[in-house]
Amino acid sequence: MKIKVCGLRDADNLKEIAALGPDFVGFIFYDQSPRFVGEELDVDVVKGLPRSIRKVGVFVNASPDLILRSVKKYDFQYVQLHGNETPEYCRSLRNRGINIIKAFRVDESFNFSMLNNFKAQCDFFLFDAKGDQPGGNGHTFDWSILSRYDNEKPFFISGGIGLDNLDQLAALKGMKLYGVDVNSQVETSPGVKDVAKVKELINRLRPIEEEVE
Repeated sequence: MKIKVCGLRDADNLKEIAALGPDFVGFIFYDQSPRFVGEELDVDVVKGLPRSIRKVGVFVNASPDLILRSVKKYDFQYVQLHGNETPEYCRSLRNRGINIIKAFRVDESFNFSMLNNFKAQCDFFLFDAKGDQPGGNGHTFDWSILSRYDNEKPFFISGGIGLDNLDQLAALKGMKLYGVDVNSQVETSPGVKDVAKVKELINRLRPIEEEVE
């Protein structure tokens, strides 16, 4: 189970979280988010993260130029698209060497067949709870809805995941659940993660044999 900690921006907090060894860290470039990095993100700290931690820039309906500039500036390994980006948009970025995580906001009426057009253009899907904001709303969706997913593309699950509902992930056993994306439920304030909570979450999700390797 891979662990992605999203919504980071404070340099000291980022260093503390990185020391715990998550698989992915995410930085939000959406100016309507309370976790928007703005000018706060320290380029040297981000680029100095261990190579084992994949860095993800999170964008919502952004211009391709902004994405490409940000990827180059911070040395992102992945771009997470959290808006209404089309398969063609994803293809245009992929053709320029960008690895893509495409997020979708899921509720009872979500049409999983529309994912077919995105499969060839994306490395992973991310299924998040539908809410007022494109992400970071802090609540879960009914994970049983994912039984309608054809399970061809590995995916992250997001939306209100914290220490109190990790055990429910067992319901997704047998699916291509690649990792969890945590954000608001492991914070002390928007953009500042609770190190103790993240540590406990990683310890509970990561098998012992992985730690030994």
